[in-house]
Amino acid sequence: MVLYVYILECADGSFYTGVTNNVDRRLAEHNEGISPKSYTY
Repeated sequence: MVLYVYILECADGSFYTGVTNNVDRRLAEHNEGISPKSYTY
């Protein structure tokens, strides 16, 4: 399995680091903003 480490710059200028096996899916999940309690909401 291939894993990718990614870094997102959030709207407040902070950075979020994550790991995924599907970058496109994971980015879409971050952009959907499903959970108000999540860091990248």
